Amino acid sequence: MSEPYSAADGLVRVYPAREPNGAGLVWAHGGGFAFGDVDMPEGDWVARQLAARGTTVVSVDYRLAPVSGAWASGRGDAPRAGHHYPAASDDMIAAWTWACENASRLRIDITRLAIGGASAGANIAAGAVLRLLGRGGAGVAAAGANSVADPAAVVAGADAPGAEAPTAEAPAAGVPAAGVPVPALVVLAYPTLLAVQPAPDAALRAALDAQPGADRFGPAAVLSMYENYLGGDVTGAPLGAVPGLATAEDVAQFPPTLIVNGEVDELRVSGEAFAATLATAGREVTVLAEAGTEHGHLNRPAEAAAPITIERFARALASLPSPSQSTSSAPPAPSAPPPQSVLTPDRS
Repeated sequence: MSEPYSAADGLVRVYPAREPNGAGLVWAHGGGFAFGDVDMPEGDWVARQLAARGTTVVSVDYRLAPVSGAWASGRGDAPRAGHHYPAASDDMIAAWTWACENASRLRIDITRLAIGGASAGANIAAGAVLRLLGRGGAGVAAAGANSVADPAAVVAGADAPGAEAPTAEAPAAGVPAAGVPVPALVVLAYPTLLAVQPAPDAALRAALDAQPGADRFGPAAVLSMYENYLGGDVTGAPLGAVPGLATAEDVAQFPPTLIVNGEVDELRVSGEAFAATLATAGREVTVLAEAGTEHGHLNRPAEAAAPITIERFARALASLPSPSQSTSSAPPAPSAPPPQSVLTPDRS
């Protein structure tokens, strides 16, 4: 495997697959929207592991939200300048568009290109998909009709054989252009998708009470995180920032999705709620809670569960069909891991 390298003017770090299987993943690390980077295990280790299993990974170095005085004092951090929504979402869409334009050079089959992320990065990934589908909220231009009807349609560019140069004026940064494909698959690790999340059920509440160290994402903490990300009140926030508010109508064209939640993690509630919305809309979705985990286990590679989740993602990506394997324009649901109950941890 060739070494990772920076591309797209520093927006992404590319991890070429050791033995490419044609799958690709545009990936976002977590960190509460205001912390983290591509060097943390959730960024670098995850990307290296998936690249070693055949998937080329494009890791996004998105702009971070500021650390405001009030939020910093509550966390014990120093205040720091940054960028409110939609900066990170714009960066994710720009990275997705770049990956589509360069798929051939990256040895990625554009019909097998996925998007995903962990924790806040999972939010950014899901929100970017909604924006690509034209459901991201006010101020976000809809992608062209081909983006929904034909996921294999590519952005016109140097790496698209036979593609004609675009005739329309280039869109603003981060706004999806007509013809940008939607992902073949969405992979989300322990996502946060709601600013105001429902209370956990009795079983999860009991598990959190039994493990106080895992009980760090209560309603006040989560709301504060989103207010910092948005730079104000969450009321009326666009779906691109709070994807969990999407209705079944909003996700009617959402790609097949794999969600791996933490077992003892209050954010699991929002992942399960989003999965339920996808299911109501008739979309393909697999959701499970990784047994024995708290929030953020991909950032702790030494834990036994981290490689298990990597294998789940790698198998789902490797199983994406090529055009020769399927005559359908919409890829089927990932075949691995098998579907689990949204309430039952997986102990395989």
